[in-house]
Amino acid sequence: MAHTETQTIVSAPTRRMAGLMNVITILLAALRTWQRAVASRRQLAELTPYQLRDIGHPEANRPVLDIKAGLITNLMSMR
Repeated sequence: MAHTETQTIVSAPTRRMAGLMNVITILLAALRTWQRAVASRRQLAELTPYQLRDIGHPEANRPVLDIKAGLITNLMSMR
């Protein structure tokens, strides 16, 4: 789901809407923002780690087992 946000050069009118209409507009904007966030999280969850790396998304915090070369030799020599 591609979503682009554009910036307008001309500023929006500063006149305020009536109280109830203003509240409804704010609620609808919040609902749309929440829906976009949920959709993006869903789409990111479906991607493989390789696809996430391709798009430049940071990898998830997963436990990683890092064994350096010669570790067993060092451990055996400590015995």
